[in-house]
Amino acid sequence: MTDHGPQPVERQLPTEEARDLLALVRDLVQREIEPTAAEDEEAGRFPREVFRLLSASGLLALPYAEEFGGGDQPYEVYLQVLEELAAARLTVGLGVSVHTLACHALAGYGTKEQQAEHLPGMLGGGLLGAYCLSEPSSGSDAASLRTRATRDGDTWTIEGTKAWITHGGIADFYTVLARTGGEGAHGITAFLVPGDAPGLSAAAPERKMGMKGSPTAQLHFDGVRVPDARRIGEEGQGFAIALSALDSGRLGIAACAIGVAQAALDEALAFTAGRRQFGRPVADFQGLRFMLADMATQIEAGRALYLAAARLRDAGLPFSRQAAMAKLFCTDAAMRVTVDAVQLLGGYGYTADFPAERYMREAKVLQIVEGTNQIQRMVIARHLAGPESR
Repeated sequence: MTDHGPQPVERQLPTEEARDLLALVRDLVQREIEPTAAEDEEAGRFPREVFRLLSASGLLALPYAEEFGGGDQPYEVYLQVLEELAAARLTVGLGVSVHTLACHALAGYGTKEQQAEHLPGMLGGGLLGAYCLSEPSSGSDAASLRTRATRDGDTWTIEGTKAWITHGGIADFYTVLARTGGEGAHGITAFLVPGDAPGLSAAAPERKMGMKGSPTAQLHFDGVRVPDARRIGEEGQGFAIALSALDSGRLGIAACAIGVAQAALDEALAFTAGRRQFGRPVADFQGLRFMLADMATQIEAGRALYLAAARLRDAGLPFSRQAAMAKLFCTDAAMRVTVDAVQLLGGYGYTADFPAERYMREAKVLQIVEGTNQIQRMVIARHLAGPESR
């Protein structure tokens, strides 16, 4: 007869500072996020105060340079923080990943003057960001976007609609990709747009099957005027900036997926250890034990894959293929693990009284965001076999 239940994740961390950081995150999660996560998600409440706390604690700035208020942490550490946050509440973990994505363009391609002016507030000043690439008619085919920025002297005027924007309507700033030249990838430029810019408005949030606490909305740019000082990088460089950001963002989604999967496994372990049938815990039945073993193996494999990609990034080596692999494997694994968690809880797993059904609904979106898993397979195949014949 077993009396085992969930065990703390054994993490490989490079420094004592990183171990202290993870301990801080776990304490914050237990105090500020976990106690009300299920209730807040059901009610569709966005945890803005939690994000302010994360900002004040330096947790919205982990992978960025200390010079501008960043945490100067390697991605290997930052992603494990994301995993812990997502395990507690995906709205928070994914929100941190999106904010990090929104800061990427300015941190990586902005001028020193731009960085000095904007990054301190973005990284540690309580601000929250969003990333605007997708449009109603250009999701996977992002290079065909139609939102246009037209220059008049030192000012740009942006017209168009962005879609599927996490934090749409509530963000303090938006990294926006808009067409400034001809068709295709080379005619796109990046801009930093304030959340309160005149002419910028948000549609009603999408009605989603999961992550109800995280607003996802269309954004309408109706003559939004942006000074050239808020253009990031060179004209026409925007698509390259976007792809660079997405490589890193995919690692964030992979880490979030493993967090959700780990939470589902922990729930299944706790339930099967405590639930008795035929005079013994159901975790003693071989068929269920094998399911738990498979779930744990997929989680460990996914964690190893995203950390291997993160270490390549930290070393300054190419990691695009590995990022796509991590995003693909980890999100598919999260879907399988959460479905199995519901099954292991039986009828209870299908009720909202237990979090397993929420984890399953949340896992589904991770196979879609930051490039669908079909797109990830295309990216991986191009690295292996070259571009497709035309």
